[in-house]
Amino acid sequence: MLRKAPLCAALTAASLGLLAAPLAAQPTLTDSGQKSVRVVRTDAPPVIDGALGDAVWERAAVVDDLHQTEPVEYAEPSERTEIYILYDDEALYVAARLHDAEPDLITANNMRQNDQVWDDDRFYVMIDPFNDRRSGYYFGVNPNGVRNDGLYRNVSESYQDWNSIFDVAAARFEGGWTAEFEIPFKSISFDPSTDTWGMNFSRGIVRRAENLAWVSRDRTYNPSISGLAVGFEGLEQGLGLDIVPSVSLSEVRTFSHDPLGEDRSKSSLEPTVDVFYKLTPQLNASLTANTDFSATEVDDRQVNLDRFGLFFPEKRDFFLRESDIFEFGGIGGQRQSQIPGLNALAQNGLPFFSRRIGLSPTGTPIDLEVGGKISGRVGRFELGALSIRQDAFGDIDAKDLSVIRTKAGVLRESNLGVIVTHGNPGANIDNSLAGLDFLYRNTRLPGGRSLEADVWYQQSDTEGIDSDQAAFGAGVRLPTNEGFRAAFDYREFEADFNPALGFINRRNVSDAKLSLGYMIRPASGYVQSWLMHLDVQHVDRLDTGALQTHGFFIRPIVLRNRTGDEFSFGYRGLTEGIARPFEISPGIVIPVGEYDNGDWGGQFTTANHRRFAGHMRLVWTNDGTYFNGDRLDVNAELTWRPSARFRGNIVYSYSEIDLPQGSFETRLVAAGIDFVFTSTLSWVNLIQYDNVTETAGINMRLHWIPEAGREVYFVINHNVEDYDRDNHFRSTASDMTAKVNYTFRF
Repeated sequence: MLRKAPLCAALTAASLGLLAAPLAAQPTLTDSGQKSVRVVRTDAPPVIDGALGDAVWERAAVVDDLHQTEPVEYAEPSERTEIYILYDDEALYVAARLHDAEPDLITANNMRQNDQVWDDDRFYVMIDPFNDRRSGYYFGVNPNGVRNDGLYRNVSESYQDWNSIFDVAAARFEGGWTAEFEIPFKSISFDPSTDTWGMNFSRGIVRRAENLAWVSRDRTYNPSISGLAVGFEGLEQGLGLDIVPSVSLSEVRTFSHDPLGEDRSKSSLEPTVDVFYKLTPQLNASLTANTDFSATEVDDRQVNLDRFGLFFPEKRDFFLRESDIFEFGGIGGQRQSQIPGLNALAQNGLPFFSRRIGLSPTGTPIDLEVGGKISGRVGRFELGALSIRQDAFGDIDAKDLSVIRTKAGVLRESNLGVIVTHGNPGANIDNSLAGLDFLYRNTRLPGGRSLEADVWYQQSDTEGIDSDQAAFGAGVRLPTNEGFRAAFDYREFEADFNPALGFINRRNVSDAKLSLGYMIRPASGYVQSWLMHLDVQHVDRLDTGALQTHGFFIRPIVLRNRTGDEFSFGYRGLTEGIARPFEISPGIVIPVGEYDNGDWGGQFTTANHRRFAGHMRLVWTNDGTYFNGDRLDVNAELTWRPSARFRGNIVYSYSEIDLPQGSFETRLVAAGIDFVFTSTLSWVNLIQYDNVTETAGINMRLHWIPEAGREVYFVINHNVEDYDRDNHFRSTASDMTAKVNYTFRF
């Protein structure tokens, strides 16, 4: 209960008020001259084999007027694309014939199911089943039949880790390749009262850095920029019930540090069940019991040379479902600072960050006994409500953790929302939070330009604290893919602001950020784009007004050629106000003071569609401007794809730091080897090591997906550590897990 913050109580009431407000009928959003297609109902569904051989496709609605978005928007495509659209009671069917005059040069390096396909030739279907220009889904495929899907967030950004159940197949023909999709209505939310959906299509031909779309504006396409599909009627979702039982068999072993001690091992057989039920075609209910995330991919390791915390993204499927609804105030996402070292500030102040649930601060899994979620749309409202029972760990008691999020669609493309959280997963102190946000968006400005703006306010309520618990922010952006672009954001976080279910790495600060850029896109020649960019960010302490961080980053050259290679060069200046000493490395302490740091840097990245693809970044300072010392950073990555069945990757990050107090080096090495036996069976291996913790971790995942919604995993993790720093590594922990899950759909 919110006892000490009247504003929290008021915002909680506002949240409930949004839900209780009358549901006004929403107008169909159309524009004069907007592209549209009338979909065709079929009595017999096509066979999804990629061949387009079924006679039913001859009756389908046809779209064949795609245009370039890259390199020259609205120019004629280099290749022809024909798209066919059908539907019946249960699914949307889309097929595409993608012509290519040089079929031997089609890029299809990836064959691992559910992996990203941006580096291959690809075809995507985007749908906005509510036709509200604020939300939507995308479904894609490459020429190897690899599925890819996601949710849109903040209208124009996307969650790539979201996965649904849909069927797709691809095939080759003499003049190109083909694709067929079946998108079940059971896999999405929609409004059965409307016959009109937002819809768009896109295609990528990566060897030419050419992108195509049916509808675009300023080289962009998303739910706010799309065409219309008209004529849907009689759509069904059955019972709308998915039951996903799973079972995992695990063996966990912890090795003793003492040579005379005994290792400990534990075996377990854990059943889990997830239930997903559509209360309405627009509103989903989820239930998880004895939740198990043992098959989730491991985090990419990071070395932290800063005094502030790092940010790791969510990767667990239960929390990713409908996760776009829980977005707040435009915080995070693609709006992060471009100044190296200040990137994590973009996430600062997230009121809800699902990684706070079921994971300790060190990333150790914590048991979740039971959890439930309701998420979806009701008329013009979006609703997300989540409640989880987290088990006790260490000296932290078992917790009930909850969040409620509501958003109302206002104006044409904008949202007004409220969020309320309750629970503290990391301490035995009560904590609640309430927040209000407004996101304005207008993609209809002259010249194809857009305007975005947001304003938000949050108030936390922590037991034993009576004041200084607020945070607020505002920002405005003029995003554009050609010509002038600009953005400005201002945020404040009071000293005791504590989003216990969110993410915070700097308190008691004001944060102002300005970004200016100019993009040139030559119509012909070797260079496809030339971006000139300036970022400035200033962070002050609220209590004293003293500087905490001031940074600027100027990049006069960011060049991209017409095959996707990129080169950039720039200078970063960073002034750090150190209010208390911090240990940057064991035994090396940065004293209190103000430091003017500056470095030059350049990087070169090859297009990822190449058989050998790589990235090299070099940053240096040698004039005593890194905390009165020198620093050299080298980051290199090399990927080898000799075929679609094998991928080798190595990443190396090195820092050499020479300070008056002493010198040290940091190294991080990661190596991945992927074997893809078929498009449904893969064996993925990752080894990561850093010399700061002197630990190395090995993760191996054998993953079989006989069809969407049915998966088998075999996972091995093994960690070793050099306890004595004498280059003799000893095992610390290992675990093996076999897991099977099966989706029953009704």
